[in-house]
Amino acid sequence: MSESPSHHVLVVGVGSIGERHLRCFQGTGRSEVTLVEINPALRQAVAERYNVRGYASLEEALATKPTAAVVAVPAHLHLKIASQLAQAGVHLLIEKPLSTSTQGVKELSELVARQQIVCGVAYVYRSHPVLGAMREAIASGRFGQPVELVAVCGQHFPTYRPAYREIYYKDRATGGGAIQDALTHILNAGEWLVGPMSQLVADAEHQLLPGVEVEDTVHLLARHGRVLASYALNQHQAPNETIVTVVCERGTVRFEGHESRWRWQTTPGDSWHDETFPPLERDTLFIEQAKLFLDAVERKRPVTCSLDAGAATLRANLAALASCESRAWQNLKDECA
Repeated sequence: MSESPSHHVLVVGVGSIGERHLRCFQGTGRSEVTLVEINPALRQAVAERYNVRGYASLEEALATKPTAAVVAVPAHLHLKIASQLAQAGVHLLIEKPLSTSTQGVKELSELVARQQIVCGVAYVYRSHPVLGAMREAIASGRFGQPVELVAVCGQHFPTYRPAYREIYYKDRATGGGAIQDALTHILNAGEWLVGPMSQLVADAEHQLLPGVEVEDTVHLLARHGRVLASYALNQHQAPNETIVTVVCERGTVRFEGHESRWRWQTTPGDSWHDETFPPLERDTLFIEQAKLFLDAVERKRPVTCSLDAGAATLRANLAALASCESRAWQNLKDECA
């Protein structure tokens, strides 16, 4: 006889990413899931699709005393909603990016500490088994210290997110554009691999993506302390690929997400040595993220991406946007306002 779910997870906002979180927390078998959605038609459709209860307001949902919540509203509302949930003692998984401004981050951090709740930011690459295995190999010292990181990524956004013209993506103020939507995942992964950024300079432009004016192509140079880095990303090419190469003192390692492998090479002229994994469906990765978050709620492990780490990537996002406007290098501050 199967056990009853041990957690009540409330998903706040069930647009495409919120619906995915709802489905994937259900997929863990460890959660009863409910939702909050202010759009009546969407609320009813998603509630019926997954046979869950839907609420029109956060206050109504909080009366049911959820264990944890996923904050999946547009990014400029993340901190407001997260603070309401934290006040009620609810553990938090906040969608990326953490916000569109650093205002209120310090206050949320202090509130989380006072309430003694778990708070993570949903940067899903930190739940990726292939990238995690490569990170462990780097951290072991097997290849020496990292000295350079190069990330090259792209996909055809209309294929994977056909509603992008109508959602938050169309406006930077709500977390839109390639920097805050897609590149932020890669910047966070880079910080996970080689440490936080200290400086960056960025260039971005709207090149091809129809129906919006926000940037769809970004080039960014950075320093993660002594590690030099470059990031290139677009949201209009045909190949769906993510390649992150870390050059170390005694070898080079490479993550190829689309091939479900990481590779290493230590001898000039040698072939790549492949560490291959079974192909991952997209939901599989989000189910793994949900499981790891529930483990953190149960105090079995830390969250995969802490509030502090999410705040560091938020500062990188904002610095990249500022650099695009100023055409100048930006120094990243250590503290949020």
